[in-house]
Amino acid sequence: MSEETHTPERQATFREVFAQREYRAVFAATVLTWTGDYLAKAAVTLLVYQQSQSVALSAAAFATSYLPWLVGGPLLTTLADRYPYRTVMVICDLIRLPLYAAIAIDGLDTPVILALLFAATLANPPSQAARSAMLPLLLTGDRLVVALSLHGSASQAAQVLGYAVGAGIALYSPALALLLNAAAFGVSASILWFGVRHRPAVPPEHGRRHLLRETGAGFALVFGTPVLRAIAIMVFCAMLFAIVPEGLAAAWATEFAGTGAERSATQALIMVAAPAGFIVGGLLVGRAVRPDLRRALVRPFAVLAPLALVPALLNPPPAVVALLAAVSGFAVAGLLPVTNGLFVLALPHGYRARANGVMNTGVQVVQGVAVLATGLLAERFTIPGVVGLWSAAGVLLMLLLALHWPRSERFDAAIAAAQRRSAEREAAAESAPARPGRTSPPNPRPPSSEAGIGAV
Repeated sequence: MSEETHTPERQATFREVFAQREYRAVFAATVLTWTGDYLAKAAVTLLVYQQSQSVALSAAAFATSYLPWLVGGPLLTTLADRYPYRTVMVICDLIRLPLYAAIAIDGLDTPVILALLFAATLANPPSQAARSAMLPLLLTGDRLVVALSLHGSASQAAQVLGYAVGAGIALYSPALALLLNAAAFGVSASILWFGVRHRPAVPPEHGRRHLLRETGAGFALVFGTPVLRAIAIMVFCAMLFAIVPEGLAAAWATEFAGTGAERSATQALIMVAAPAGFIVGGLLVGRAVRPDLRRALVRPFAVLAPLALVPALLNPPPAVVALLAAVSGFAVAGLLPVTNGLFVLALPHGYRARANGVMNTGVQVVQGVAVLATGLLAERFTIPGVVGLWSAAGVLLMLLLALHWPRSERFDAAIAAAQRRSAEREAAAESAPARPGRTSPPNPRPPSSEAGIGAV
């Protein structure tokens, strides 16, 4: 479908999005657990730094929450396609509750804290994949795109609140921050169980196969399709930069302000700056900008994300660091909702959880790698120098990716192809039920059409 023949869709409103009762429940539960998680992340990062006085270990504590995506993320997200989405989310909440409560036990050594944190965050991949796969069942069209922008901004708002409150609480009682996070998962499980109706698991297109083969099909879908591959690489590379000030905030704040309340306030300022910029950018781009202009802004926002952090080389004061991080967050907000919308709209039904899992895994792993790498570099060089040079290299990388970004017509074709495939599958399922004992056809393959995924 060319741009000349494409009829622009009317922009949806926030009122239309929140009119969906089940979405309200998913939104409330998600924001609640996000807030608790960021509160706990700020507390654990500070706790480990206080125990070890090591920037690298502090960064490792921050990055541990991303490690499960690398170790088990793809396989765990594939499980979300095998079971009802609501059930997966509730079980994951109930698993994380006691593990975060255990981290609050006084006197635990740093390796034990990191091990418990890793175990708790193993539930993140299937939970996020199930939620991402459920959203297209609740909302369609531009209501879904606006919901994704709203979802992203709410995530950052929860991050701002969690980091700000967490840094303050952790100064006096890290255990309290962790117990609040555990309680948030219990409340979330209740909201989801009573607020979202049960839907059966998505039936497999080719019959249920080995978990590894189904996981591989998700990777083949994303990286075997040119449009999807371009989106994935763009998103992954963008995530290498905006996260860095947050990951180094505890050590950076100590260099600025030493210890005590001033250090806590500085850490909170740096950690909340990028999420605050994301909130503003997500709301403006998602609601006030028409769909075709959102697509056109992907390239400049991609370059701006690392460019905004290059002045860190000059070792500016905390307020300026926060401003630079906020601009970077604003740029990421202009990029992610658009790509998320393209993913969801162009995704064939039945591959949502595992395809979302591939993208979420990549995003989480890339963020963790960025924090770990810059943390290790900051052990030998100054933090401002590391952040500035890391971001300068990012500008060159994003310029290269922007030059190879696909034209809008290719995304339109991907969406149309995925919609046709989904319609054909639904029609085939109604007219020809699967035969008993038939689990897979000869040479089963993932869809080869130009399809996208939704990373929420």
